Amino acid sequence: MVPASEHGISPDRIDRNVRQILARLDGAGFEAYLVGGCVRDLLLGRAPKDFDVATAARPDEVRALFPRSRLIGRRFRLAHVRAGREVFEVATFRAGHEAGAAGPGGMLLHDNVYGTREEDAVRRDFTVNALYYDDRDGSVLDFTGGMADLDAGRIRAIGDPAVRYREDPVRMLRAVRFAAKLGFRIEAQTQAPIFDLSPLLEGVPAARLFEEVLKLFQSGHARESLRGIDRFDLLPRLYPETAESVRRDPRGRALLERALVNTDRRIAENLPVSPGFLVAALMWGPVRDRAETFGEGDRARGRGEALAAAADEALAVQAKRTSMPRRFSAMARDIWTMQPRLESRRPRRVDLTIAHPRFRAAYDFLCLRAEAGEPLEERAAWWTEAQGDGAGPDPAAERSHRRRRRRRTNRRNRAA
Repeated sequence: MVPASEHGISPDRIDRNVRQILARLDGAGFEAYLVGGCVRDLLLGRAPKDFDVATAARPDEVRALFPRSRLIGRRFRLAHVRAGREVFEVATFRAGHEAGAAGPGGMLLHDNVYGTREEDAVRRDFTVNALYYDDRDGSVLDFTGGMADLDAGRIRAIGDPAVRYREDPVRMLRAVRFAAKLGFRIEAQTQAPIFDLSPLLEGVPAARLFEEVLKLFQSGHARESLRGIDRFDLLPRLYPETAESVRRDPRGRALLERALVNTDRRIAENLPVSPGFLVAALMWGPVRDRAETFGEGDRARGRGEALAAAADEALAVQAKRTSMPRRFSAMARDIWTMQPRLESRRPRRVDLTIAHPRFRAAYDFLCLRAEAGEPLEERAAWWTEAQGDGAGPDPAAERSHRRRRRRRTNRRNRAA
């Protein structure tokens, strides 16, 4: 145990609502602690993104204690407790991994086996995420050596890293993400199995893998995350066609890096970032390559049509590995298919193009392509000037675009 006088976490830095949740659990006779990334970040002097609670209370007991809560999860049941406008995750202490059910290869299929505080700590992924803060006296409980690893700037798996990665292959990506986010190094034994076990990522559900990609590239440390992915050759496991395309064409790699640098900058400035734009940057290489092939095979097909067909095919292939919500793929598709219009030396209806709800994203993408080495500097400068004093898409155009999309979708559904 590390007393409050030795670690420097001030209670004022902890969300008032989560402290009330801890107090209510304690008042009902249940052990309860802040746990995981929030404790790690507080110890590092960072502002936690969210606050998670671990408790001895079972999910049904948490649900009964907090009327404004709901139970979620299949592999492991936990509660989302609403306090004010915020939602906090409250999880029951879990038992050791041998008590859970594992499938072929050691992957955990469900983990609804409850245990003690100490057992819960040992079954977490990395030592720096296995620290518990006791709000009653301000102490930090450390069962795995997480404090020493924080001081050393080290990401270290709890237990045998190979076993932990087989239980959940996404932990390999998490190791890369935490190292990039914290500026830490991955301990030698923790990184060693990643090279051999990376094929296990191909068995992770595609929707979950896309969520992990967003966490990697929208954490504010996307460029460092990409370097970590490169170090362990993980991009072929996530975006195989992108990996092959950037290997052949350095411009694709340059575009991706510039997109990630811009994403990091926007996050640092508290500006919104769009997953759709990230998808457009990640998959531009495969889409462009396909469009060139389609164009060669069908001279009558214009570049816009070739890009649209290429986009549909590339997105369908990639969905088998990392599937994404339609709103993100639709934005990426619009960005790609608007490129010929922006490349044209004699664009028609410039005013309507600038008023298009996707114009700004497509224009930014054109500028990225120019920065990455494509011969588009002149066209990017032309469109910059054409916008005049901040002209661009307006909200009415965006609403009209959404209505047209819904009407087209409804007509297709009726025809089906």
